[in-house]
Amino acid sequence: MATTPQPTTQLWLSSGNGPISRTILNTPLRDAQPSEIPLISVSDITSPSLAARTAVAQQIRRAAMTNGFFYMTDHGIPADLTAAAHMAGLAFFRRPAAAKEPANTARSQYHKYTIGWKPAATLRINPFESADMRESFAWRYDPRYDPAVGAVEDVPAEVARNLRFDEDGFPWSKTRDVPELEEAVVKCWQAVLGLGRALVRSMALSLGLEEDAFDAKFTHPDAAVALNYYPSLEGGEGEGRDVSIGSHTDFQLFTILWQDEVGGLQVLDREGQWLRAKPIPGTFVVNFADYMQRITNDRYLSTVHRVQNASGKERLSMAFFFGFNLNESCGVLDTCVEPGEEKKYDEISCQEWTRRRLRAMHTKAE
Repeated sequence: MATTPQPTTQLWLSSGNGPISRTILNTPLRDAQPSEIPLISVSDITSPSLAARTAVAQQIRRAAMTNGFFYMTDHGIPADLTAAAHMAGLAFFRRPAAAKEPANTARSQYHKYTIGWKPAATLRINPFESADMRESFAWRYDPRYDPAVGAVEDVPAEVARNLRFDEDGFPWSKTRDVPELEEAVVKCWQAVLGLGRALVRSMALSLGLEEDAFDAKFTHPDAAVALNYYPSLEGGEGEGRDVSIGSHTDFQLFTILWQDEVGGLQVLDREGQWLRAKPIPGTFVVNFADYMQRITNDRYLSTVHRVQNASGKERLSMAFFFGFNLNESCGVLDTCVEPGEEKKYDEISCQEWTRRRLRAMHTKAE
């Protein structure tokens, strides 16, 4: 007996190659099931046993090829680090706009719109949806804070060309009235940076490569952090409503997200169903991004997601973004191409891909 096709609509969003669309089901938003966004223990990600490390990698592979999202537990990041960064972030965002204005991204010497504070409703990450009803505070990779890097003078020239720093220490120099912010955010970033490096090696294993296959491309990674502050929206959640941050995909390899207990993250599954990725205490949420999808020939999905905070409470999340060094490039991996299958993507540098995405993302809201 034939089944009646479910009604669908088209969701439009930005990409590095211009506007693209996804087909979404006209079905109510619902909570994700464990099979849709699995919980993965990564306690063995640095185990002395290759078999144990491979077992973690295989779970990551399954998640990547299902909906491209998973919860990560047993990750080794102390709760007091995330709690301190969370509280420092709230202290910063709760101040009047005039007190935050000196840290406005437009005041950065070299990184306008990519580090510092962004006021609410000044950006529209998805040009086909409402302005983003969020504030954010962002900071990008700086080798002077990277425990794995020695003297900055030893950074290779081809890497250093993409690493410029504001001479006055912006944005930290403009947040001295919240003195705990820099220390708390940097300590948390450093811990998650170490976890991100372990995940890169696990992902190499998951793709049938040697664990160190990406090490040379990840010496000074495109590793940024964004604290996103979401006041509660009026009117509830669902299609046609305002968004806290619009429907989008991330840029490089993957994102590690810490979210508070309020919730609001929504994930679009492969069938076009919107799912709530509800907070699970003690976990991070991991999702794959565009560059990873490109080099895996669409094996690993860069999943569309958005946030709608309709809880009646303020929400704060911390997103840690990870990618190869900006001077690096990578084509489609041979392990991701079956005999007779074509490589779908040309090789492109991480710098160029990121530039394309940033240009679209930082189109100001009208």
